[in-house]
Amino acid sequence: MATGFFWDESCFWHGGGHYAFTYPVGGLVQPLVAGGLPEAPETKRRLKNLIDRTGLSKELRVSSADPVTWEEMLRVHPETFLHEFKRLSDSGGGEIGEQAPFGPGGFEICAQSAGLVRGALFSVLTGQCANAYALSRPPGHHALPDHPNGFCILANVAIAVEAALAEGMVGRVAVIDWDVHHGNGTEAIFYDRPDVLTISLHQDRNYPEDTGAYTDTGAGPGEGYNINIPLPPGTGHHGYLYAFEQIVRPALDDFRPDVIIVACGFDAAIVDPLSRMMCTAETYRLMTRSLMEAAEEHCEGRLMMAHEGGYSEFYVPFCGHAVLEEMSGSAISAPDPLAETYMARQPGPRHDAMVEAEIHDMAAHILR
Repeated sequence: MATGFFWDESCFWHGGGHYAFTYPVGGLVQPLVAGGLPEAPETKRRLKNLIDRTGLSKELRVSSADPVTWEEMLRVHPETFLHEFKRLSDSGGGEIGEQAPFGPGGFEICAQSAGLVRGALFSVLTGQCANAYALSRPPGHHALPDHPNGFCILANVAIAVEAALAEGMVGRVAVIDWDVHHGNGTEAIFYDRPDVLTISLHQDRNYPEDTGAYTDTGAGPGEGYNINIPLPPGTGHHGYLYAFEQIVRPALDDFRPDVIIVACGFDAAIVDPLSRMMCTAETYRLMTRSLMEAAEEHCEGRLMMAHEGGYSEFYVPFCGHAVLEEMSGSAISAPDPLAETYMARQPGPRHDAMVEAEIHDMAAHILR
């Protein structure tokens, strides 16, 4: 079986709103020549271009997927919200929530984005693909049921998970979120649930500033099934892999999921404009390898990834290519042109020791 790659041209057409970086235009904030929010189509389009250019896409099972249905959205989002979203979309676009604008047809594009994630997940659960990657846009891990925020409107991963649970295709799901921002939406949706383990590795107090504490471990039946790993700025390659070794893998070993889903943001990369975390394409390759090993051990290799953030047009494609190389086992590569430079700029031993100590403290609280 091949690795599935789910994409759709319509997702590159999502847009709307008058922002300069992450702030609304107005007053002393001038419009940007190159557009508005950092969440723009080029990072994703260039990833697709790169796998086509190297020939990797010829080794993948490339397809689109049907949009999610109204009924599937209703499992996560209230009907009042969906009606208002559809109304604004049909009337030319708008914004509900914070930093989540959309243009005409935005409702349909978001349904398509969530559909790519659901399609990728179902392809793995039904055995059509060995594993799968959804090039979803707009992203979804910040979306609360009735409050879009952080470029996210529909909760793509949560909608897909609920669809799989409703179909009886899976019983226990692990969601690993390595986007640099806290996955507050996914956390909120499953916070009191024991059937979905959520693990978020993120830059401490980046976005949202008031969520993502390691002491937030779930509620009621979901106590212990929400894990936050807030990492200090500048954590780097070693720190991320150490967090995987000390917290992520032990948590997966204890939970023993039926499938592993990754909220796959590339914004912890060293050149991303929205973070200061120093990861490289090799970091993402090795984190992917670790999760593939966990998936082989616990759930017959069932692993899928949903594209979230990542805002460097230059670097996201190389990070994504590294992940897809690892997932597919392909010999085709797209060497990171700045790998040597970026590794030379990694934190030194004293900083790594400080990060290790913080991770140890978190692990002692989380893995009790």
